[in-house]
Amino acid sequence: MDLNLSDEQKLLRESAERFVAESYDADHRRKMANDPLGFSPAVWKQFAELGWLALPIAEEFGGLSGGAVEIGILMEAFGRGLVSEPYVATIVLGAALIDKCGSTAQKQARLPKIADGTLKLAFAHSERAARFDLAKVATIANRTAQGWRLAGGKIAVLDGHAADEMIVSAHIHDHQGPSGRIGLFLVPAHTPSLVISEYPRLGGGRACNIELADVHLPEGALLGDGHGALPAIEWAVDRAMAALGAEAVGIMQTLLETTLEYTKIRKQFGRPLSANQVIRHRLADMAMQVDEARSMALRAALKVDAEPVERARAASGAKAKIGKCARFVGEQSIQLHGGMGVTEELEVGAYFKRLVAFDTLFGGSAHHYRRHAELRRAAAPV
Repeated sequence: MDLNLSDEQKLLRESAERFVAESYDADHRRKMANDPLGFSPAVWKQFAELGWLALPIAEEFGGLSGGAVEIGILMEAFGRGLVSEPYVATIVLGAALIDKCGSTAQKQARLPKIADGTLKLAFAHSERAARFDLAKVATIANRTAQGWRLAGGKIAVLDGHAADEMIVSAHIHDHQGPSGRIGLFLVPAHTPSLVISEYPRLGGGRACNIELADVHLPEGALLGDGHGALPAIEWAVDRAMAALGAEAVGIMQTLLETTLEYTKIRKQFGRPLSANQVIRHRLADMAMQVDEARSMALRAALKVDAEPVERARAASGAKAKIGKCARFVGEQSIQLHGGMGVTEELEVGAYFKRLVAFDTLFGGSAHHYRRHAELRRAAAPV
């Protein structure tokens, strides 16, 4: 297998890294951290102009038909700048679910708007009692004469406060009672009885919890025909973990480079820190962990369209391994910077916080080690 980037992929990487280097400095990140929205609408518009929002969307809907590898290239560059724009929520999760489950009319109405930046989405699925089990959904959607009535609550909705529409998962109850099916519903942000409680995320960006207190929706709010939602959710979350893994690699690479430069200029007992063999060994270990994480992120990206068990094993393997690598690199970077590593004066702490947040999104390393082991046992020949 040829793992070298194509000329188009190299251009994408170069343009993304250049844009992030020019647009995301410390002042910009501090400003966004104190902004109620958590990101810049002007930058989001630039994303659309650069074609990044259209990247994974099919050409028939105004997209570029890019794949998970291209998304990974972009996300690694985003990690270098701690980008806080809602790319994962809108593009990696939202647009993917509409493309996977939506009717032709729903795709035509939304995907072109996503590509041009005028429609932002959020995926509301996690619940308090679920413990990262994607099949555990307590929110209920009852069929009514006019359409649907939703009741329940969701937590940790990435960028839900800024979404124009939310994709909400719920167990479908038809006129005969519980159907046993999970459906996805399009809920406009300003729907009556939808209560949004937002809060800042660790490491930048914002999230929210939502309460659906007797929310009424029209018949067309159901995404597609209401069948096959759970496999689509599992596919989209595995896809998101691959993308977030690539972002974590970008963060780790930046921490490695920053720490290496610091040890060259920071002197102790009249000599640079990097002159000490023990420090060199720790830097070498950090570099090795970054390379291992990059390999796992690429493997997860290459497997996003494989059969479900193979895809899920690659995604969970990457999430578990990258989470472990991220913690090691982050902790080493903090320690080698000394007390300065946790102050606001340096950005090392901000990068470390984003890595901690990555390790908890969609389940931590322990959860995904267990999932990977279960999938391996399930796939083993009898």
